[in-house]
Amino acid sequence: QVQVVESGGGLVQAGGSLGLSCTVSGNIFSRAALGWHRQAPGQQRELVARISRSGFTSYGDAVRGRFTITRDNAKTTVYLQMSSLLPADTAVYYCHVDILGDSRDYWGQGTQVTVSS
Repeated sequence: QVQVVESGGGLVQAGGSLGLSCTVSGNIFSRAALGWHRQAPGQQRELVARISRSGFTSYGDAVRGRFTITRDNAKTTVYLQMSSLLPADTAVYYCHVDILGDSRDYWGQGTQVTVSS
């Protein structure tokens, strides 16, 4: 059974940095592409960053150059390092797991990131 657990959210001042982690259990990590999405109140969920099985990364326009996604296959964990944070980055951040050959979507419970001005 696949379980997705995020950690690392919190409150930070604008211009600061924060790191998120997402640990995935279920012996599928090497077959999965991983992503971070976020949803602010009253807005649709949007893609923040994605990393493929081979390590290729892509970013949403709003965060490119400020956020970095990485993965550690040995620890079955994906990370999101956020820097130069803006109040507009305030949202609940969700980890998404896309497993090769599995049509289901797997999401974590979300972790709140709040950036104060």
